[in-house]
Amino acid sequence: MDFAPSPLALQWRDRLLAFMDRYLLPYNPAWHAAVLAGDYPPPFVEDLKALAREEGLWNLFLPTLEDDEPGTRLSNLDYAPLAEVMGRLPWAAEVFNCHAPDTGNIELLHRFATPAQRARWLVPLLHGHMRSAFAMSEPDVASSDPTNLQTTVRREGDHLVLSGRKWFITGAAHPHCQLLIVLCRNAGDVQTDSHHRHSMVLVPVDTPGVQIVRNISVLHHHAPEGHCEILLQGVRVPADHLLGDWGAGFAMAQARLGPGRVHHCMRTIGQCELALSLATERALERTAFGKPLAEQANVQEWLAESRIEIDQARLLVLHAAWLLDQGDAADARQVRAQVAAIKVVAARLQQRVVDRAMQIFGAMGLSPDTPLAAFWTWGRALRLMDGPDEVHLRTVARHELRQAREQLGTLAAYFTTPEQMRAPPRLSA
Repeated sequence: MDFAPSPLALQWRDRLLAFMDRYLLPYNPAWHAAVLAGDYPPPFVEDLKALAREEGLWNLFLPTLEDDEPGTRLSNLDYAPLAEVMGRLPWAAEVFNCHAPDTGNIELLHRFATPAQRARWLVPLLHGHMRSAFAMSEPDVASSDPTNLQTTVRREGDHLVLSGRKWFITGAAHPHCQLLIVLCRNAGDVQTDSHHRHSMVLVPVDTPGVQIVRNISVLHHHAPEGHCEILLQGVRVPADHLLGDWGAGFAMAQARLGPGRVHHCMRTIGQCELALSLATERALERTAFGKPLAEQANVQEWLAESRIEIDQARLLVLHAAWLLDQGDAADARQVRAQVAAIKVVAARLQQRVVDRAMQIFGAMGLSPDTPLAAFWTWGRALRLMDGPDEVHLRTVARHELRQAREQLGTLAAYFTTPEQMRAPPRLSA
């Protein structure tokens, strides 16, 4: 396995870096000023999206794009370095139509939507004409286990009726969000097993009964696109708004998470790289107790540890991306465990690396003058989003235990007993 970026990935990464340096970074102060003024999304974002599409930097994340769909067929492994680059500027991914949660929703629609659903929702998403949100987590249950979800959907004639409450739904406050993909429990279904009692429903945001209650701040950080609480009160949609099969919601939700977690983790690594670069430069410029911080032994240790940990995490994430690219040839259980592992590693990495950078910056690291405080906040949130660390660690542990059960007894030769020591085997000629 060679995880060095392929020539194709390097080509696209260079083009992406050049575009960001030329267009996005000069607009970064204007983006923040517009958001602070309540002008979200800033009007120039649409102009930047048009430029990105003209240069072919569009829908870079989806390997299964068809000939008549806009974008570039990059594998997960080739896309990973591009996600890392985009992660350095948190609002950059939207410019290239590579932002969450739309990437995961596009993948869902690409795999499971009917022709009519594709025309109504997938095509506008692929062209960047609308936004969407994925409504799974709920305030009253442990949503890390989707079988706990209580929002219900029931069949009523030619309609589906939804009732419940969702929260921390990313993207739902975006003015262009037109679609919620809602994971629901099938009302009254107690016969089937818990992994087949949920369905996904496509719900237009303007459907009567859909109420965006609030945009929840995360550690006092306000995300303009929103992490919203949503109330669904007798929401009625046509029966053809069911996505995929009745009762297949849990399996579809699991299928959505693999590539999306690679994207999240690589964007996190991009933020960690930027944090390390900022910290290193700051250490060279700042003096304390008569010498530059860069000459302080503990600061050197922080920088070294950050470099080592970033490189370790990147290799693990690239391996997960490579496994996903193997498709049916890969062991599904190994893929699941690997994807769980990178989620834990990346979130913890971000907190450690950014925390060290904040220490090196001092009080400025706590301010909005650098991106560090926002990066740290996001890293802490990642330890809960898409499932808490503990859930993913359990997945990894179960995979290890399953392998051990299958190999019980094969390690006996590594033990040494007194009887074996008294009677060593004879070498045969």
